[in-house]
Amino acid sequence: MRISNSKYWLFQIIGWGLFALINVFFAYSFQRLGDAESRYVIFTRLGIFVFLGIFFTHLMRFVIIRLNTLQKPIEKQILQFLLVTVIFSLIASSFYMEACSRFNLLNHQEKEFTDQPLLLILSGAFYFVINILIWNLIYFIYHYVTKSRKQQLDTLRLEALVKELELKTIKSHINPHFIFNSLNSIRALVVENPQRAREAVTELSNILRSSMQADKSETVVLEKELNIVKDYLALENMRFEDRLKIEYNIDEDTLDQQVPPMMLQTLAENAIKHGISQRIHGGIVRISSGFKDNFLELSVQNTGQLNGLTNKEGFGLSSTTDRLNLLYGDKAKFEIKQLEPFLVEAKLVLPVNSNSK
Repeated sequence: MRISNSKYWLFQIIGWGLFALINVFFAYSFQRLGDAESRYVIFTRLGIFVFLGIFFTHLMRFVIIRLNTLQKPIEKQILQFLLVTVIFSLIASSFYMEACSRFNLLNHQEKEFTDQPLLLILSGAFYFVINILIWNLIYFIYHYVTKSRKQQLDTLRLEALVKELELKTIKSHINPHFIFNSLNSIRALVVENPQRAREAVTELSNILRSSMQADKSETVVLEKELNIVKDYLALENMRFEDRLKIEYNIDEDTLDQQVPPMMLQTLAENAIKHGISQRIHGGIVRISSGFKDNFLELSVQNTGQLNGLTNKEGFGLSSTTDRLNLLYGDKAKFEIKQLEPFLVEAKLVLPVNSNSK
């Protein structure tokens, strides 16, 4: 995080300008500006000090930025700030004393150290340490407050985004067309097959209950999520009958893995909506799970063609990507691709939960 150049230079001018005015005020207060020679020495020394102060604090800022000090832990920030304060104070003092010596501006005490350059530098370093330390404190506090405020704003935006995604996710799971189709299929079965009608009501109830509870937990075990998918596909099977063929290729060891709720069901719904329902003769929906390279892979394959559909199109697919980013960052991946001329695959790659039993 960096102060904009215009604001930075404004702070520099105001800060060092106030420093110069304060020194002039004290010089007048203690009547040190009585004669022309005294005024020349004081104002020249002050001008040199301010010039070197601006130059070396600007150079120090460049070093702080290059070292990426402001992005490090607080302990390292403090250590580096103290280190650069001492180093640049000593360097600035050496230049200051050299300039004062060349222009014959040294006071009586400083002239005694002309044969001892180190003592001469140390005599002036104290004033630079104080001023550069104050400069660094202001610089550090400014960035600390600005960074904290930005983090608070980012947190608020993230919380708002999460709530918005949760609301949209719940709404997307309760698909009115699916409910109407299921109810019509159940109504047709009430007389023909009452037992199957009762089972269908239970399946629909399970799906609606899971939809309403989807925002209460970040993840659920795959077995529970898979049961919802089975209920959903069983209901769709009533509507499509022989046009829909369902296959499961589930690794038993994956059933206790944690997955985002209703995410697999969303992909299954997408397979029906954009795949099976678009084909006169229907097709197959294949649900698979397994481990690969310490990742959990979940895939939903369906008969159909992408026809230009991408991961970003459609709320079901875009919300899947957004939820994965929020939960796992770059550790998870979602992709949808054309495996064969008439076979589409939507795949989730999630980090393995080592705490699963």
